[in-house]
Amino acid sequence: MPNTAEQPRERFTNFTPYEMKKGEEYMSAEMLQHFKDLLLQWKQELMEEVDRTMHHMQEDAANYADPSDRATQEEEFSLELRTRDRERKLIKKIDQTIDRIDKDDYGFCDQCGVEIGIRRLEARPTATLCIDCKTLAEIRERQTGI
Repeated sequence: MPNTAEQPRERFTNFTPYEMKKGEEYMSAEMLQHFKDLLLQWKQELMEEVDRTMHHMQEDAANYADPSDRATQEEEFSLELRTRDRERKLIKKIDQTIDRIDKDDYGFCDQCGVEIGIRRLEARPTATLCIDCKTLAEIRERQTGI
C-alpha cells in the first residue's frame, strides 16, 4: 500500500515572486493583493488535498482478513488524518491571515511593528513576526521549554 500521508505544505507551488516597483510603498494595494492571491491559491491546494484524502480513504477502505494488513491500512489512514488535521489548522491560519489583509493589518511584526519583509512573507505568508522577533521567541522557547 503506498503511503500518501505527507506533511502539510508550508510552501505553495507555482507562484511568481513579487517585484516591488521603484518608489512603491510597502504593503501597497497591489502587494496586498499579491499575498491574498498567494494565500487563496495555497488554501485551494490544501482543500484539494483534503478531497483527495477523503476519496482515497473511501475507495481504499477494505476489511482485510489478515490482521497485519488491516493494521497497516489503519496506520496509513491514521497518518493521513493527522496530516489533514494539521492542514485544517493551517487553513484556519490562512483564513485569519486573509482577514488581516482585508483589515489592512498585514505585513508588520506583531511585537515590534517593523516590516516583516516581502521575501519572508512569500516563504511563510502567515508570518506575524519579523525574523528577529521570531528568532528571539524560538530561543526563549528552547530555554524555557514553553
